[in-house]
Amino acid sequence: MKKRLIEVAVISDVHLGNPNCHADELMAYLSSIDPKKLILNGNIIDIWQFKNHFFPASHLKILKKIIGMASKGTEVIYITGNHDEKLRRFSNTLIGNLSIQDKLVLKLDGQKAWIFHGDVFDISFPQIKWLAKMGDTGFGLVLCINRVFNRFFAKFGKEKYSLTGKIKSSVKNADKYISIFKQTAIETALANGYDYVICGHIHQPEKETFETKNGKCTYLNSGDWVESLSALEYSFKRWKVYNYSYDKLSPFFADEDLKLMDLSDLIETLERTHPPKQKQSQGEDESIDA
Repeated sequence: MKKRLIEVAVISDVHLGNPNCHADELMAYLSSIDPKKLILNGNIIDIWQFKNHFFPASHLKILKKIIGMASKGTEVIYITGNHDEKLRRFSNTLIGNLSIQDKLVLKLDGQKAWIFHGDVFDISFPQIKWLAKMGDTGFGLVLCINRVFNRFFAKFGKEKYSLTGKIKSSVKNADKYISIFKQTAIETALANGYDYVICGHIHQPEKETFETKNGKCTYLNSGDWVESLSALEYSFKRWKVYNYSYDKLSPFFADEDLKLMDLSDLIETLERTHPPKQKQSQGEDESIDA
């Protein structure tokens, strides 16, 4: 099967180690794409579930697949979430084409995308305007506080704080929580000059553009591989929400508005995503695109 060329693919909330993870469907999706960058936006491995001693072969194959993609040239960026927060001690670690980060800023066609899992908002609901003003300093501070709170809960045998759990336990307020989550993400992104803010965490795939007096910003959420089976894809200078249940393995080019794009733009995007391989001169070191 011919793979789809994608500049950036984002998946989150896979929850490997959880019986509800749809590993087979995710394997089919990963096998259908050839991305320049693969961003794992948190909760890929559900470390909270390790006490249940459940980690079947199909889940191990996902890890093997991701490592295989990295070894073949895909830049893999693992952004930590609340269920895999133990990996945060390895933040800023680089192993070949695979790196571990707490957050990421990508420059795409002259615009900036701010990417993080989203659990940073948990302990500071409903409003955290001070975080927007403090930027990266505030972001790191909340992340640290959230980590301390969860260690405290674990010490006394209580379940760690999870926004998704809060939403599911109060379905009637789910829309309210999601609305506040989006609003907080947008306000923080606009205050820091980002064109896109990309999260996971609440398991709700979405793409929506907001315009305020402070500017214009697009909110994106990659959803999950527990219920929605969704991802985000960036190609042809635009973002798309991919939904396995509807899109299956259909090509990215299926969108009608892409047919209206200038041919030169399409060619430019494809060449940038997968440039022709050049023979490396003797003694020249390979470099990894940051």
